[in-house]
Amino acid sequence: MSIQKTAGHALELGLKKQGIDCSVEIRRKLVTFIELLVKWNRVYNLTAIRDVKKMVSHHILDSLAVAPFLHGAEVLDVGSGAGLPGVPLALISPERQFVLLDSNAKKTRFMQQAKTELGLDNVTVATARVEDFHPGKKFDTILSRAFASISQMLLLAGHLCQPKGVIVALKGAYPVDELDDIPQGYIIKAVEHITVANMDEQRHVVELVAL
Repeated sequence: MSIQKTAGHALELGLKKQGIDCSVEIRRKLVTFIELLVKWNRVYNLTAIRDVKKMVSHHILDSLAVAPFLHGAEVLDVGSGAGLPGVPLALISPERQFVLLDSNAKKTRFMQQAKTELGLDNVTVATARVEDFHPGKKFDTILSRAFASISQMLLLAGHLCQPKGVIVALKGAYPVDELDDIPQGYIIKAVEHITVANMDEQRHVVELVAL
């Protein structure tokens, strides 16, 4: 079975399980993104996951599970890597502007190609270390997925968050130790267990507010 058919079938089933309603056009673009990821991964090693069905669950569906936690119009995805969770979220949230930030030029080249091929006018790709990134604006939501510990993320990216803005960290098991190490200037709004279709691993979303 082709990558397109395998990814399309897995995506269709996963979206239904998670109760996510996407248009045919968005689903098509999510499948195209998987095809791009498979193609580029052969050369650039963007992700350790090679199985197409697992890419759908562990990358696309896992990213989309964060959508309810987005706030405001300006979103920064820190350490976006292969465009995760930023690209899938930008596809289903065209009303928001996303900046996908990574210090690895190979990964930002891939994200730029994905932006072009998917027609993502609401995405900007930036190559920089987060602590050196000064875009001249602050963000309503800052996202991280497998970027760093929560305290490290706040230390490095906190200067980019609007007052009363939200920081959203996607984690695996309940991050007890990390939650005990939140620096001053932030409060924990929620820690929620999320279910991702066809993923056995634990997933939690930590939502913090910048004071």
